[in-house]
Amino acid sequence: MEKKFYTLLVYSENVAGILNQVTAVFTRRQVNIESLNVSASSLEGIHKYTITCWSTPEEIVKITKQIEKKIDVIRADYYTDDQIFIHEIGLYKISTDVLLQNPEVSRTIRRHDARMMEVNPTYSVVLLAGLTEDITDLYECLNAFDCVLQYTRSGRIAVTRSFEEPISDYIKEQERS
Repeated sequence: MEKKFYTLLVYSENVAGILNQVTAVFTRRQVNIESLNVSASSLEGIHKYTITCWSTPEEIVKITKQIEKKIDVIRADYYTDDQIFIHEIGLYKISTDVLLQNPEVSRTIRRHDARMMEVNPTYSVVLLAGLTEDITDLYECLNAFDCVLQYTRSGRIAVTRSFEEPISDYIKEQERS
């Protein structure tokens, strides 16, 4: 069965150790997590985990069900890229000397709609927010100029394309029961 790229959105109470329990599900199934982002959600006291991985459809269903069985997990759902809005951030620390000596470097940064965060005599910091492909494309372009000193990108953040956040509907449903 062919693997697809999935994004899991997991909601939990803010409890120490829950991240370890969630990642252990992937470890047991020998599925590599591609990116992981944890933050507060729109609901007070509830954290949102955005996890990406390559998996088969059958395997992602099992992973999601196992995660949802954890005591402190409120809800877990998986999505394909067409079901969610996604975003990442890339930070590039580049050589100021190369930036000033080669005008193509600044043209490349502008072409990618990236922002200069800082410029000093030694290094410059560039920020780009967008899709994974945009972030990695700018990295490859800058790397070709041999100017990249450091590079990092955030984990994916995502919201569903539906009008309601699934966790909100779930909590309302639980309150009625």
